[in-house]
Amino acid sequence: MTNTIEAVQAADEAAVLALNNENAAELSWLEPEELSALVGTSFSASRIGDLEAFLLTFDQTATYSSPNFLWFRERYPRFVYVDRIVVAADARGRGHARRLYEDLFARAEAAGHEVVTCEVNLDPPNPTSDAFHAALGFRQVGEAVIHGGKKAVRYYAKQLKA
Repeated sequence: MTNTIEAVQAADEAAVLALNNENAAELSWLEPEELSALVGTSFSASRIGDLEAFLLTFDQTATYSSPNFLWFRERYPRFVYVDRIVVAADARGRGHARRLYEDLFARAEAAGHEVVTCEVNLDPPNPTSDAFHAALGFRQVGEAVIHGGKKAVRYYAKQLKA
């Protein structure tokens, strides 16, 4: 296994899809064609190892109907939105999520972005993710109830140096 961060390629998509759908309760279920379309329109789609972890992001120019993405688009003229990040259960505790975020912060800043955004489940709660994002410098900027009341989320933003 390698710790190198690399771009998600078409050959990686089956493994990305499997890892995503193992964590569909926290993310959302995807079909293969949906994942391909998301990767194709992403600001960045990165992975570590054969698939120990992956990160999928969009910027404000994306054509994406996620209510969370749209919430940020209504409030920020320019941003990078973290749509999903997953670390495989057997790879947790190795710093992969932090490394993927640090790589994203550098990419976003190099592209002239000043803010990175994301959401974390409020209901069902995800206190580990809340603490992780706070440690990375994210600050809560809002909340919403989505999917017909089935989910509540906290919105976070991190200011970059740009």
